[in-house]
Amino acid sequence: MKDKKIRVGITQGDINGIGYEVILKSFEDAQMLELCTPVLYGSAKIMANYRKMMELPMIPFNQIGVALDAKDGNFNIVNVVDEETKVEPGQSTREAGEAAFAALERAVADLRNGEIDVIVTAPINKHNIQSETFTFPGHTEYLETSLGEDGEKALMILCNDNLRVALVTGHLPIAKVPAAITKDAIIEKLEIFNKSLKQDFGIDRPRIAVLSLNPHAGENGLLGMEEQEIITPAIEEAYAKRIYCFGPYAADGLFGSGQYARFDGVLAMYHDQGLAPFKTMAMDNGVNYTAGLPYVRTSPDHGTGYDIAGKGIASEASFRQAIYQAIDIYYTRENEEYIHRHPLRRQYFDKSKDNVVLDLTKDAEE
Repeated sequence: MKDKKIRVGITQGDINGIGYEVILKSFEDAQMLELCTPVLYGSAKIMANYRKMMELPMIPFNQIGVALDAKDGNFNIVNVVDEETKVEPGQSTREAGEAAFAALERAVADLRNGEIDVIVTAPINKHNIQSETFTFPGHTEYLETSLGEDGEKALMILCNDNLRVALVTGHLPIAKVPAAITKDAIIEKLEIFNKSLKQDFGIDRPRIAVLSLNPHAGENGLLGMEEQEIITPAIEEAYAKRIYCFGPYAADGLFGSGQYARFDGVLAMYHDQGLAPFKTMAMDNGVNYTAGLPYVRTSPDHGTGYDIAGKGIASEASFRQAIYQAIDIYYTRENEEYIHRHPLRRQYFDKSKDNVVLDLTKDAEE
């Protein structure tokens, strides 16, 4: 397989947040351009304004009309917003939401058309981006609709080098979570998670810990019956399909004792159950990955950071790690595809024939 420098599409996110700061800081190191060819969907003017505002080093960039014109060794920008777009650091505005969606929509279209290889998204504000064309709770749901093929479902995975947490339910009000926890939903997420751990992270025979819904895993029905009636049957059925999943485990015990380290992934029942411990432990190196789709998308594990926007103090570590992760997953998928496309021939030695190698892949007719 021939190595190539992949094109990383980067969306600007909310222009009043810390998106431009973490993007600029990530590419201060010229070595980043040796790993990939970045294509920012945003505004050269807004980027220049943020650079001056925070006195960040100059990053030479190349303005292009389409992603296919991106040049290796350059930071490329596709302008997707009007030059008069108003920037108000730290403020949630409708204009910022429109600019965030314009970048996301264009990047997704280019990804589908093969003009870029992966997407790394800067944080959006889930409220101000809402419109007649964006009616989703977040990136994950929008990408599932835009990039899913043949009904493929997306799965949110928060990951770093030591921990991978996936969710049965994502951006859902807590009051609606119990009704959404069904056996079929858990099995579906386990299947996607298991496939992703193999295909995207290169883990053979991954082990998955499944969390309970209720405190103390329901305490044998005293604190809830979901564990006995829904979660355990789902685990048993998935295990019968050779998905090596175990549980249900109480979340506080699994994370507090450090037992999560014995597993390759943890499936949480709802958003905060999985993300609160993950973000506590991941510090600045956490990445949000959208699994289950035929395309690769990552993002940092933090939000818009309005409270520190424009102050020059935001850490770029998570955003840079999101770029690394997107590249790693892209190559892991390519390698798996190559391996399965060119499998090793099955051979054995026949001791009675002086160790002559027999090729079992040949047609019987030969």
